[in-house]
Amino acid sequence: MLHTLSALIRSLLPATFTEDDRWRATCATAAYTARVFASIGIALFLAFTFQLQSPMSAATTVLIVANPTVGAMVSKSMWRVIGTVIGAGISVAVMAAFVQSPVLYFAALAFFVGLACMVATFLRLFRAYAAVLTGYTIVIVSSPAFAHPDSIFLAAMGRLSAVTTGVVVTAFVFMITSPRKPTQVLSTLGDAFRETVRHALSFHAAESTRSSPAQAADAMEDQMPGLENTSSTPAFRGLPQPLYDSRGRLLARMTGLGPAIEYAAADDRDMQARVNRLRVGLSRLTGLIVTYHPYWLNLSLANGASCQVHLEVSETLRQILELTERPDWQNDPRPISDCIHNALKKLAVLERQNPSPTVLASLDNTRDVLGQLDMALSDITTRRPGRASFKMGTYLEWPMALRNGARGTFIALLAGLLWYVLHWSTGPMLMMFVVAASSLLSTTPSAAKTSPLMAMGTALAIPASFLCHVIGLPRIDGYPLLWVTVCVFLLPGVWLQFHPRYSIGAFGYAVFFTMMLSVTNPIVYDDMTLTNNWMTMAAACVLLVLVFRVILPADHRLDAARLVTSLTRSVQQLAAARQNKPILWAAWEGMQLQKISRLMMRLSFLDESVDRKGYTDAAFAALSLGRLIVRLRWNAGHTTLAPSAHEALMDALKSFKTLHQAPEQTAAKLRNAADIISTVPHPEEACLARERVVSCLQQAAYIITSVPGFFHRYGPLQLSPDIPGANAGVTVAVPHRNAVFG
Repeated sequence: MLHTLSALIRSLLPATFTEDDRWRATCATAAYTARVFASIGIALFLAFTFQLQSPMSAATTVLIVANPTVGAMVSKSMWRVIGTVIGAGISVAVMAAFVQSPVLYFAALAFFVGLACMVATFLRLFRAYAAVLTGYTIVIVSSPAFAHPDSIFLAAMGRLSAVTTGVVVTAFVFMITSPRKPTQVLSTLGDAFRETVRHALSFHAAESTRSSPAQAADAMEDQMPGLENTSSTPAFRGLPQPLYDSRGRLLARMTGLGPAIEYAAADDRDMQARVNRLRVGLSRLTGLIVTYHPYWLNLSLANGASCQVHLEVSETLRQILELTERPDWQNDPRPISDCIHNALKKLAVLERQNPSPTVLASLDNTRDVLGQLDMALSDITTRRPGRASFKMGTYLEWPMALRNGARGTFIALLAGLLWYVLHWSTGPMLMMFVVAASSLLSTTPSAAKTSPLMAMGTALAIPASFLCHVIGLPRIDGYPLLWVTVCVFLLPGVWLQFHPRYSIGAFGYAVFFTMMLSVTNPIVYDDMTLTNNWMTMAAACVLLVLVFRVILPADHRLDAARLVTSLTRSVQQLAAARQNKPILWAAWEGMQLQKISRLMMRLSFLDESVDRKGYTDAAFAALSLGRLIVRLRWNAGHTTLAPSAHEALMDALKSFKTLHQAPEQTAAKLRNAADIISTVPHPEEACLARERVVSCLQQAAYIITSVPGFFHRYGPLQLSPDIPGANAGVTVAVPHRNAVFG
């Protein structure tokens, strides 16, 4: 009876109360909202107590720096203060230099705003807020002092005081009330390690089923017709859909883990000592995930001998999953490392038993997988690492940064000239919004895509501000009621920041609602001024979308093509590097993974006429091509090949210089080098090294000929959408094109 009654009650309640995951998410959002409102209340009270010129700036600061993660909030706060100090200094300097020339003043102002937007695009995570604050602090400080330049220093000090008040209060409230669990990040990394192993197991378990020559022959017979297939998505090159789904989920999870590591390091000293190793470990795990793409050599040349390799790896991965079921496995990873090293010894035995190029290709690939897995295990479990020998570099996407800088410069100059030419009484409000919104949008993956959402959120803040001034503020007779009223109107913006679909718009609503709220000490109501402000904000929203989507729109196809070209050139540079120059694989791979992550994002913005899955798999294949080049370079410098074989190998590495112009020619040279080396007689002790080189050359040639449209400078993505062949698949051969006539 009780069970039936409970089921009936649960069926009548909303899913938020009956589903555990949704209930926990709701509680977390409610707790975050309560902390934000408490911070706003204290910051606003202190701003009134200190009689600051703009008390609502303290509340705006709370909304910008607040973050559910304490480390993120502390870091954002620090960089916000730094950006405010830099912006205030620039504002005073520009005003002093061009006080007699308004046009030159606006030009200098626009230049610094554009520079701030460009730097904000380059910087990662919370560091970008320094550039953001530098950009619009210049305007916020200088705009009120435009009519009275002598007051610029006092305006700068007032702005800095309001920001510091909001930062200190937010840090105090969140550090006291938020649970600080940096160990949770380590646990999440351990779960990501297990998921990566499980993903690899699903691939090797499927490949290990081809245990008989008959099954291998069937697989070969099924795949051979695909070699002649010229469609955009040949079936033989596709992985099973569950593997694609698993890969997509894992890559999304790895993307979210990067900021989590940074934020935890900002809040915990032990994590700060390990942050470089954790970054490298996360990069290695991501590299393992993208290793499994449809262009491994043994996928197109199946044979029974390769199945034993996959069978050994499958057993090893199952043992690793069993060992990681222990709760404290991260404290003692030695059994897992021993399991990996035992598997490597077994693979070495298999290598001597069947040294054919196809089997060696499988052996080298799986050996790389296990080696990377062992190093990733060491990176994420070492408690007291020594000083890191290197730091992961950051990929700087110059075209995107220059575009955002040009947008910031143009919109700031346009707003300033509108203010100056039209003698707009609320010109400072127009300047403050467009500069602040441009700076904030520069930190997003696609400023053009998110600008309408930001404008929509700000537009919704206009009627909310009107209702607050008409209904709420006239009835306020004390500070507690003011605080409650402000929080009620801010509730939708603060709550919806957790929803991915509405987060940008909700953020714009909350931040710019406080900017439009005319709360001074004492409060003075001026209907004409308020109405003018609201109309100015509406015009500013239109101006924002006009600049970001119409005048200087994004070309996601061109951005994706540039990333493809950058990946190809990185492979060429890797092959052309001096032989005595050491290659730090983790650093090179980490840089390419950043490019691939941005490429996948750009491809998601394109329509389905573009072979998005094909380009993603081809990008992963380019990473595998880099692995093969590293193996070839190692063999060229550490193995004893016959002089003619060594010369052929060096010529093969040099052939990569034509990869971007003629990938088929590069592949042909690689095959020719493989044929030459395989026929050169070697001593018995050097035969295995010779076959390894041959297998690497054959697999590199196979990858290049599988996706010529990816590496070619005139590949489908590099063409304008209206040119014939622009929507061809990445696996289709690229026809010869004239540089001028096409």
